[in-house]
Amino acid sequence: MPELPEVESIAARLRSGNAQSPPLLGARILSARVFWQRSVAEPPAEIFVQRLQGQTICEIRRRGKFLVCELEGLTLLVHLRMSGDLWMEPSSQPVAAHCRVALSLDSGYRLTFHDPRKFGRMWLLEDPERVLGELGPEPFDPGLTSEAFFEKLSSVRRRLKSLLLDQRFLAGLGNIYTDEALHCAGLHPLTLSAQVSPSQAERLLACIRAVLAEGIRRSGASIDWVYRGGDFQNYFRVYRRTGLPCPTCGAPIRRILLGQRGTHFCPQCQVLPS
Repeated sequence: MPELPEVESIAARLRSGNAQSPPLLGARILSARVFWQRSVAEPPAEIFVQRLQGQTICEIRRRGKFLVCELEGLTLLVHLRMSGDLWMEPSSQPVAAHCRVALSLDSGYRLTFHDPRKFGRMWLLEDPERVLGELGPEPFDPGLTSEAFFEKLSSVRRRLKSLLLDQRFLAGLGNIYTDEALHCAGLHPLTLSAQVSPSQAERLLACIRAVLAEGIRRSGASIDWVYRGGDFQNYFRVYRRTGLPCPTCGAPIRRILLGQRGTHFCPQCQVLPS
């Protein structure tokens, strides 16, 4: 958390601005401050600060769970991990307690990397593919056909939940949207990927895309204090609904641990193959 829809929503907010802050696109970075040095993965914090000064933000996009800010010959990557967020706020405002990195802009605002748990990271690189190159395809990539998706599933023998969380297999999914997509597709999270039929693979890919699209439409899910943006949490089918009735059949939702991840499913709609 945040996952693909939340990161996509943050990127859109930064690109377009809102009633509280101007767009980030076209802004020039006057200076940078690093309050928690480990938030900067590369280069060393002092070089990070020097190289950012005077740079203009030319493009903002998403790749997997990464925010990608294209500068003039450099790329700023941000991975929000468990609790990160990016805020635009007036430069005259006091810096918040959990601000790890702050970029002062020529618009009179600053971009702050807010991260209470300190797991998030930033990179300033000439070649972002050194970090992004290991990511799998985007779920909405037109080249990811149902046939290609079936081949990817068939080529390995792993539990579906664990495989879909693997960013090298498919970029952007996390715990929430994997649970929701598997319920939508009627597939048990412990199902082996090699057991999935071509028709099930087609349905799973369609459900992944439908769940992510709905998450984006609702600006993501607001969970606890981590990310507060959208309202997709009000439309969960199974995630964090342990013991509540399945919206499809009424059976109580179950929760199990899979690779130390809480995993939610319906035992009647999502039957584990023998």
